[in-house]
Amino acid sequence: MDTKRFSQMSEFELQTEIARLNEKAKKAEQLGMMNEFAVYERRVLMAKAYLLDPEDFKPGKTYTLIDGESIFQISYMNGHFAWGYRDNGTALDAVPISLLANEREGDI
Repeated sequence: MDTKRFSQMSEFELQTEIARLNEKAKKAEQLGMMNEFAVYERRVLMAKAYLLDPEDFKPGKTYTLIDGESIFQISYMNGHFAWGYRDNGTALDAVPISLLANEREGDI
């Protein structure tokens, strides 16, 4: 398979790649290769970001992260990445938009 960037893939290609990466992650987990498993899981999250529309995520809004415990306030968008602050911290951080779950109500 030719190596393409996620940004160059069609929706079908992204879904196929996500399925392939999930299989590799499953195999790595079964073999106890946790570092490799973590890499595949991260790549799946990156690919999923390219299935989402960055226009749906707005600077100034706060979102719950998919871990369900952390929040993330977006300062600005750069492609399929949101830059901002996690848990009201002071360190600027970037996350793929696939990590952002629900917009929180009552935000600035």
